[in-house]
Amino acid sequence: MYLLFIIIVLFILSFLYVDFETFKGYYPTIQIFIIFNLLYNFIFYQHTLWSYAPETPWLNHTFLEIIYSFIIIPLMIIVYLRFFPSGWKGAIYIVVWIFAFWLIEFDFSHRGKFHYDNNWNIWWSLGFNFIMFPFLRLHSKRPFLAILLSIPIIFILLCFFHPLFKELK
Repeated sequence: MYLLFIIIVLFILSFLYVDFETFKGYYPTIQIFIIFNLLYNFIFYQHTLWSYAPETPWLNHTFLEIIYSFIIIPLMIIVYLRFFPSGWKGAIYIVVWIFAFWLIEFDFSHRGKFHYDNNWNIWWSLGFNFIMFPFLRLHSKRPFLAILLSIPIIFILLCFFHPLFKELK
C-alpha cells in the first residue's frame, strides 16, 4: 500500500508541475539510470546489496524493481531535473533531495520493507545518494562527462561489494 501511495504522489507531482514538452531533455538521463539499475540487478542477482520485502507473494523484489526502474525513478528524475535551481541554490536542492530520498529508504527499512545484505547498510545508501543526485544533474547537462566519471566510481563500489564469480549467472 505504501508503494502505491508513493507512485500516486509522484504521478500527481509530475502532472501538476512538469511540462512534458521538455521530457525529451530528461529522457537520456532517465535511460542511463534505468540501464545502470538493471545492470546492477543483473550482475548482483545472486549477491544483492539490498532487497525489497514483498507485501504479497506476487509483489516480489523483481516486480518491485521493475516498478521502481520504469515508474518511480523516471517520475522522480523528471521532477528533480525540472525544478533544479541555478547557482548555490542548486547545491542546497541536491542535499534536500539526497536526504529526502534517504529518509524514505530509512522509513522503508524501519518498517521492514527494505533489507540490506552483503555489508551494505543505510549509511552506504546515504553515501550513494551523495553520488547519484549530483550525477543525475551532471548527466542532464554533460552526459559523456558523467558516464566517464562514473567508471571509477563503479570500479570502487565493485571493489567493496563485488559478487564472487560463482555467484554470477
